[in-house]
Amino acid sequence: MIPPDTIQRILDATHIEEVISDFVSLRRRGANYMGCCPFHNEKTPSFSVSPSRGIFKCFGCGEAGNAVHFLMKHEHFSYPDALRYLANKYGIEIKEKELTPEEQRAQTERDTLFHVSEFAQQHFADLLFNNDDGRNIGLAYFYERQLTDDIIRKFGLGYCLDQWDAFTKHALASGYSEEALVKSGLTIRKDEGEKRLYDRFRGRVMFPIFNASGRVLGFSGRVLTSEKTAAKYVNSPDSEIYDKSHTLYGIFQAKNAIARQDLCYLVEGNIDVISMHQSGLENTVASCGTSLTKEQIRLIKRYTRNVSLMYDGDPPGVKAAIRAIDLLLTEGMKVRVVLFPDNDDPDSYAKKYGSEQIQTFAKENAVDFVRFKTSVLMAQAGNDPIRLSEATTEMVKTIALVSDLLERSEYIRKCSSIMKVAEETIAQSVARAILQNKQKAFDEEQRQKETAEKQPEPTADEGQQTPAQPQPPATSTEGKQFLQNFFPCEDQEKKTISLLLNHGNRTITKPSKDADGNDIYEEFYVAAIVVGDLLADNIKFDNPLFQRIFDEYTEQLQQGLLPDDSHFVNHPDDVVRTLAASMLAQPYTISNKWSDKYHISVPSPDDQNVIANDVHDSILNLKMKKLDQKISEAKAKIKNTTDNDDLIILLGQIKQYEQVRMAIGKELNRVIT
Repeated sequence: MIPPDTIQRILDATHIEEVISDFVSLRRRGANYMGCCPFHNEKTPSFSVSPSRGIFKCFGCGEAGNAVHFLMKHEHFSYPDALRYLANKYGIEIKEKELTPEEQRAQTERDTLFHVSEFAQQHFADLLFNNDDGRNIGLAYFYERQLTDDIIRKFGLGYCLDQWDAFTKHALASGYSEEALVKSGLTIRKDEGEKRLYDRFRGRVMFPIFNASGRVLGFSGRVLTSEKTAAKYVNSPDSEIYDKSHTLYGIFQAKNAIARQDLCYLVEGNIDVISMHQSGLENTVASCGTSLTKEQIRLIKRYTRNVSLMYDGDPPGVKAAIRAIDLLLTEGMKVRVVLFPDNDDPDSYAKKYGSEQIQTFAKENAVDFVRFKTSVLMAQAGNDPIRLSEATTEMVKTIALVSDLLERSEYIRKCSSIMKVAEETIAQSVARAILQNKQKAFDEEQRQKETAEKQPEPTADEGQQTPAQPQPPATSTEGKQFLQNFFPCEDQEKKTISLLLNHGNRTITKPSKDADGNDIYEEFYVAAIVVGDLLADNIKFDNPLFQRIFDEYTEQLQQGLLPDDSHFVNHPDDVVRTLAASMLAQPYTISNKWSDKYHISVPSPDDQNVIANDVHDSILNLKMKKLDQKISEAKAKIKNTTDNDDLIILLGQIKQYEQVRMAIGKELNRVIT
């Protein structure tokens, strides 16, 4: 573990423009640097780097963060690996913190499982080429599948001898413990009177499963006998290092090609992956012995948002593709489908027609999910009007999962054309489905929040667990509308938090009175004014992410500290870090031409008077919006009350709220009706 003081030294030494310029061509523009965003295709630079604040922000796709976040996103580093990269770049020695005994035991167990898995992979690979049974049985099988030695070695394929405990005995003799072998899943232990150990994968060709960094997590073993009682494939059980729902077969071999081509082919089986790589489609992966999961999709999303499904053309393959489409769209992916003819899969098609033909087939036969799914549903429905109506409803639900407004409009148009249903009808149905999805998501988030609040506080022994954090506010038009529906004060709250992040440590002058009642002017920190004013009126933020930042700011002030830009930009929580970077980044700077050429004085956003007015108006605007919210809530209660006493109380509250609202309006120089 990297100690916090070392992390801070790394962050203090880091010059973000130097880090990013290793990967992106930057040109100075005023105090900042600009370049083309590396996270989406663009011709006009919208990627801004601010050395003074240590942040980057793309005003095209919205990606934002500090140097660590950039490396994690661009180079697919973990957080510690990104810090180590920066430490190496700036010559900072990392002395990692000594772990507690519990942490040491957990780390030792994980390391042991990694080591025994890597030992097993090397042993099985060695048997494949250097053992008579390995060559005659295992290697012969791979040759029969037309795999070359290069591709066999690339994927680390191997063979486990068809003996009860040959591998287990070899591993024990090499110093690995019985417990490690059992926990890794390589060995099965049975206690039937006399304890017995035997190999899980005996008599099988071995497909090692690597994580994205190339470490062996587990195995999939294929039986080569015709024994009917034997499972065709046996997979490693979940362990401390292996969770099949979080892993993709081939991700280590495919990740660079996926990122380079901005496309991932997703197939069903291990052999399909290997065959595609041998055919030149190296950006291919498969789920590991399980149906596609959201965790696997998020792993793909680290490298691309574009996925082409290459599933078998038989009914199970079509069913799997339809299920995968909705999962992928839910995670914000762009989906196409390459469906092979009946009785063919990627592997068999490649064998029949060769590498060039399958590459051409994959490009020319990739159709968007609307064309694929409508053709399947309409074929199933035939001329039955009820089933056709159900098919339309099913398509509406799927299109509603598309997050991009322009893409969704195009899919609506295409669906309307194919299914012969009015475009307006589908559009209205999609809009209703989107609102229902948003409502369900919000209700679920509230349920989870309520459940978390009911949980007892962890004891010192249990340690502090980090709760799941809300996502940063949406930036799309639809996302903003959703936030306005559930967080009516969203704009005013966001403005207030932006003031804290951008100007919290700045001072402004405010009129006051001395002990004798004379007018004086005093300097106050913006943070003290904002926090003090909102606490005095017990103002709470509707958006939980904004409330969290406000609470953290308040806690820092109460401890006599004043957070600067770097506090939230370098926050350990990625959601907070991204939001802070996004709020701190400025899309525009004031040109010197206004003063130098046109002799027009344009006040800077950092001018003390501008900030003072901004703070004054922003606090009042937030209070005004909160009063509007309270008035609306009271009026809603009036509609549902039948008790005269309650009615009088509510009417009195509304009158008080409106009086305060009038006073705020006068201070803002507004006409309040």
